[in-house]
Amino acid sequence: MDYVVRAVRADEWERAREIRLAALRDPVASIAFLETYEQALAASDEFWRGRTEGSVDGRRVRQFIAEAADGEWAGTVSVLVERPSERVRLGSAPEVDQTHLVGVFVRPAYRARGVVDALFREAVDWSWSLTGPPVERVRLYVHQDNARAAAAYRRIGFVPSGVSIPMQGDPAARELEWEIRKEWVAA
Repeated sequence: MDYVVRAVRADEWERAREIRLAALRDPVASIAFLETYEQALAASDEFWRGRTEGSVDGRRVRQFIAEAADGEWAGTVSVLVERPSERVRLGSAPEVDQTHLVGVFVRPAYRARGVVDALFREAVDWSWSLTGPPVERVRLYVHQDNARAAAAYRRIGFVPSGVSIPMQGDPAARELEWEIRKEWVAA
């Protein structure tokens, strides 16, 4: 399968919206995302433009896509930059400079073809390349029942950090933090 992994461009907000809506229709969306299809569908064009444009400069967030040879977006991942002095989206404030992978989705037709691996390579490499205080770790959260995602993250090199938080909307369920540290990669 031929595809190119690249950052989303500002003028691609409609395509960014389409792949997000596709992700939110996935059978595991309720345990993989903190947003519903209905919420995303109701968001205005201005919201989607702003969200996409905000990921272009790469200071706080960057969205990557895997684009197939025919132009279809096969998958996506977004990277949030988290600094110790800033408020974070999930969990507690970081003790080190880190990034947080969110919005991971690969269309069913492209699964088990290396797309998620390529997206994660790009996201992690971009994380290590950030200027300013160096990023020391990359993290993500996975629902305790999302075995498919956990298997992919383990294969890529992420390991459970031992941290967990209650699932939004279902405090009985847990979101498990997984991480990869720069020192592990350099060793």
